[in-house]
Amino acid sequence: MSDVSSLSCLRLLTLSNGHGEDAIAVRILQELKKQPHAPEIFALPLVGEGHAYQKLDIPLIASVRTMPSGGFIYMDKQQLLRDVQGGLLQLTCSQIKAVRSWVKAQKRSGIGKVAILAVGDIIPLAFAWMSGAEYAFVGTAKSEYYVRDEDGLLARQHKTARWENFSGSVYHPWERWLMSQRRCKAVFPRDSLTAKILKQWSSIPVFDLGNSMMDGLEASFSGAKPELKLTQPLIVTLLPGSRPPEAYTNWQKILLAVSALIAAFQEESNFQSAVACRTLVFLGAIAPQLQLETIQHILRSYNFYPHPQFPIPIGDSQALTFKQNNAYCLLTQSAYNDCLHWGDLAIAMAGTATEQFVGLGKPAITIPGEGPQFTPAFAEAQSRLLGKSVILVERPQEVGQVVRSLFAHQEKLQAIAENGLRRMGKPGAARRIAECLSKQWG
Repeated sequence: MSDVSSLSCLRLLTLSNGHGEDAIAVRILQELKKQPHAPEIFALPLVGEGHAYQKLDIPLIASVRTMPSGGFIYMDKQQLLRDVQGGLLQLTCSQIKAVRSWVKAQKRSGIGKVAILAVGDIIPLAFAWMSGAEYAFVGTAKSEYYVRDEDGLLARQHKTARWENFSGSVYHPWERWLMSQRRCKAVFPRDSLTAKILKQWSSIPVFDLGNSMMDGLEASFSGAKPELKLTQPLIVTLLPGSRPPEAYTNWQKILLAVSALIAAFQEESNFQSAVACRTLVFLGAIAPQLQLETIQHILRSYNFYPHPQFPIPIGDSQALTFKQNNAYCLLTQSAYNDCLHWGDLAIAMAGTATEQFVGLGKPAITIPGEGPQFTPAFAEAQSRLLGKSVILVERPQEVGQVVRSLFAHQEKLQAIAENGLRRMGKPGAARRIAECLSKQWG
């Protein structure tokens, strides 16, 4: 069979286990659809309802269901117990059966090749192996940066830390076994350091093509940022996360940090004069699934009041503006990319959003939350993943001092920029992965 007819007859099932993983998968699938003789695409989100797939009208092969934890069982073992009580084991068994049945049905049809794209961690990878079809794996959950940097292993105090890397990689032997099977045609790690370590095992088909998390982040403006009416404002992006009710609690903590930063700026002796006189501008990137009324109510309780106009142009005519003395705050639920690009730094209590902000070469100040996602354990792990680009503080009140330190050492900002770009990679990974998959299954 020729490459053209083989690829055109490919039926691809995508498995992913989380909201962020769904989004990454969809970016790759969008690029696959642009390839000549694109495959017919199906999906099964293993966690949640797969709204990202449904927006693209990608058919789901089985019913979907949201567990109580929302997919964050790794952050809190109590969440795992709640999921088990909520039917996790039954759901998992039914999903395995659905995948195997779908593969068998496609093979019986004789239409063409069948393949699986697994996105996430060992769960979709294991599902792909159990399917009996060829598969590829996009590893989003693990990175060598959790245990090492370019200079070697990180110094860790926790007694269980050595188990994360006991076999020479964050990917354990059983995970590497799944990657090294004959039916596994490609493995796409999330960063170059992880790819370098995995390449020590020649049986794993590793491709270092970047992290598609950095795709699709273009701002509404092209080229240089538009001119501002304000003179050299300090712009701070606020990232409270996307899952209610946790995001509302995070927003409270972030606004405590905002208050501390405003107070620090008012004490000119705490800052170099060039910094102290700058107007503070806060950009609240609020997820569409959050209630904007609740966000506004909390913001007003911190003495921010509606203001008729906002001096920073973003691609959202519905954005709301608030003001407190010399500080502005804008709330938007649709101009996320602009919030990332305008920000000089971020105060963040989020997963993917923090990584994307850091990937643009900017510093993020993070504060541990109460979970289920942004727990102290998650925040500490994220600080290892992103290195010097993340400054983890224990209390919101410490943020003013951190910003003071950042602007007192410009060389530190340059090192942060280089670090973020290195750890998150260049845009275009989804296209590169799609092209690679087309060659592997062509």
